[in-house]
Amino acid sequence: QVQLVESGGGLAQAGGSLRLSCAASGRTFSSYTMAWFRQAPGKEREFVAVISWGGNRADYADSVKGRFITSRDNAKNTVYLQMNSLKPEDTAVYYCAADDDYRGAYTNRYDMDYWGKGTLVTVSS
Repeated sequence: QVQLVESGGGLAQAGGSLRLSCAASGRTFSSYTMAWFRQAPGKEREFVAVISWGGNRADYADSVKGRFITSRDNAKNTVYLQMNSLKPEDTAVYYCAADDDYRGAYTNRYDMDYWGKGTLVTVSS
């Protein structure tokens, strides 16, 4: 069992940065691929980024490629999402999720084993 808690959301100006964290409980955190998703009002939850269990592979949605970076610290049971050059269209609730396999760019919400409750990111223009 893995429990996930996101933090770091808030209000940012367009062009600004935010860093999200996702703290995991459970001794098996380091064996999971970790992913980030987001859901804007009235829209479906969409893939943002994914990082392999060892942190040596990562993939990103085209909409965030070059602006967002995901990383992890297995010693701290934490995964991060550094969001730079934020745009108003990045406004959403951001979720972290755990997957027992690495699917790269094919990562989708239906394959996730565990979810956090999300943290709201609002980007003003």
